[in-house]
Amino acid sequence: MSDIIGSGVPYMYDYINCANAMVKPSTVHVENTGLNRYFERYLLQKAISVFEWKLPERWSKNYFLYVLYCWGFLAIFDSKQFGIIPQGCSLRGYNIFYQPTNAIITNPLIKDIKEPEIGKECVIMRLQPDYGGIMDIVSYYANLMALASESLGVNLVNSKLSYVFGAENKAQAESFKKMFDQIASGNPAAFVDKTLFDENGQPRWFTFLNNLQANYVADRILSDMRTIENMFDTEIGIPNANTDKRERLITDEVNANNFETKSKCALWLESLKEGCKEANDMFGLDLDVNWRQELREEMDTDGYGIDTGTV
Repeated sequence: MSDIIGSGVPYMYDYINCANAMVKPSTVHVENTGLNRYFERYLLQKAISVFEWKLPERWSKNYFLYVLYCWGFLAIFDSKQFGIIPQGCSLRGYNIFYQPTNAIITNPLIKDIKEPEIGKECVIMRLQPDYGGIMDIVSYYANLMALASESLGVNLVNSKLSYVFGAENKAQAESFKKMFDQIASGNPAAFVDKTLFDENGQPRWFTFLNNLQANYVADRILSDMRTIENMFDTEIGIPNANTDKRERLITDEVNANNFETKSKCALWLESLKEGCKEANDMFGLDLDVNWRQELREEMDTDGYGIDTGTV
């Protein structure tokens, strides 16, 4: 399916939509796409921060990391023109284990080698064993946080309004608006025309919701956003605990969370270390990747028991 969507073949839009719908179903998504992109950038940078890299000085670190994390893999090869460099690529061919045999380099500046053979002319650095990136994880949690953030903004606005005004005409409505602006601005008193009261001297406005606290759920939404971020941290290997119930946590619950947190990213680290070793052996490089120092210290303190040795 990924080959169909990303191949660049000029399929008709209806066929593309049909294919994409299987990857990104048309369920409930955040309406504010700018807010969704904000959380995607935030979470992606957080995920990239988990591992600490040692790369050749002439390599572009941001190119290397964003290609690796977003695409899931890249090729390291000797381009002759630019030396040994990493490049985003696609894959072709298969061997007896149905693993790709060649990388396809599409950079127009590289003219001497286009399809280096994997294992002989290039090394494929993979983030995950299945060659996948993490944008599916990032997009999922970014969408949840953006939806929660939208709900937070709406609730904060709604929680400020507690009265409904019944106006007979536009002029009376404008008078109500002016009175409300004065009250909302913090003025100690507001002076209004008697036409804002009915024939019996009763005000023409009434309480929309007596108990504003019952309508205020912003604190719960903020707590949910923190829970969503903790779930993402667990996915990418950042130690965390459920802060809402920290005082009630027991040792077994903490240990279970610790294992869940380290298991997936330990697999990522294992895959990355294999790629570093292959590249070092083939090209005489000094590539290395490990948990970031702060995480290593926290893991040692929490008893994660992760091998933090270098390649």
